[in-house]
Amino acid sequence: MTDTVGIAGDRIRSFVERIEHIDEEIKALNEGKKEVLHEAKGEGFDVKVLKEILRLRKQDKDERDEHESLLDLYLRAMESAETPEAKAA
Repeated sequence: MTDTVGIAGDRIRSFVERIEHIDEEIKALNEGKKEVLHEAKGEGFDVKVLKEILRLRKQDKDERDEHESLLDLYLRAMESAETPEAKAA
């Protein structure tokens, strides 16, 4: 049998139970988020766009501006690299 001298079992249980409680809260919050998105969809809003707005709002303005500039640059580079055959299709 393993010797558990010096291991604070009560403290370990406390940590585990606290983490389990937080996991339950996260699950409840995620369900709430899902319900709000479902409600928005029911009112005709595009959920993908709402999720994109949420993602963008997490970024600071400089980071968002840099991302938008790179996206525009890459899209223009792709468009200019298209062959005449691809444009005709």
